[in-house]
Amino acid sequence: MAVSDVTTGAPAGTARPAPRRPAMAGTWLTYFLAVVGALLLWQLLSLFVNPLFLPGPLQVGRSAVELTGSGELPQHVGVSYFRVLSGWVIGAVLAIPLGLLAGRVKLLRVALEPFLNFFRFVPPIAFLSLSLIWLGIGETSKIALIVYASLFIVFLNTIAGVQAIDEEKLRAAQCLGASRLQLLSTVIVPATIPDIVTGLRTAMGISFMTVVAAELVAAESGVGYLIYNSRLFARTDYVFVGIVTLGLMGLLADLVFRWATTPVRHRYAIKF
Repeated sequence: MAVSDVTTGAPAGTARPAPRRPAMAGTWLTYFLAVVGALLLWQLLSLFVNPLFLPGPLQVGRSAVELTGSGELPQHVGVSYFRVLSGWVIGAVLAIPLGLLAGRVKLLRVALEPFLNFFRFVPPIAFLSLSLIWLGIGETSKIALIVYASLFIVFLNTIAGVQAIDEEKLRAAQCLGASRLQLLSTVIVPATIPDIVTGLRTAMGISFMTVVAAELVAAESGVGYLIYNSRLFARTDYVFVGIVTLGLMGLLADLVFRWATTPVRHRYAIKF
């Protein structure tokens, strides 16, 4: 009779499997080393370049502390976040139901197709002047540009998700007596959720790009305004503070979105 190891239950003499290092810890260590390496390279390059053109991360950090202490940077961040999230949410609320409807109603989809194919190639920045003329220089014009930017992305992703549904699933549900509302809630929406979530995440990134363009013109607050105004006064360090802040804002928003959609992503095997 083979003698088993008391602790593992494996036959005696069998090599124990080496304990696996947690994958998440290794991933975060790689992230940390990559960021530290990039900062060191940046600092090294700044030693050989005029600070007016390339301030080092230490100088940028001091400027960030200065702007934070004065309350200027938190104010700009709050304003930009408000504009991005407002436009993104409004665009999603409009795009998702319209995309579900257009995905199922062929006549509506065909009628909208030429407009979709036209406007999806027109960037939001092209409407900046018109938005200022039509809606003024207040918050409405800036939020409207972000709504435009996010709406088309979510709308197109939603339509693509509806169109990708297997017709046999729809027929099977109809044969079982499902009404149109039940068909929508039990088949169409669940099958489209991965595309909707992907569209929402993509639209959020585009929204951050759009808010910078909107704040560069006719704005007195926001991170985009900070970058533009700092350029006028040759404060390159402030410009870098604005750029780094935008990246961190987007990263935080994406992390929160991924955390909030974790149950949905696990259920529908959405990987990103």
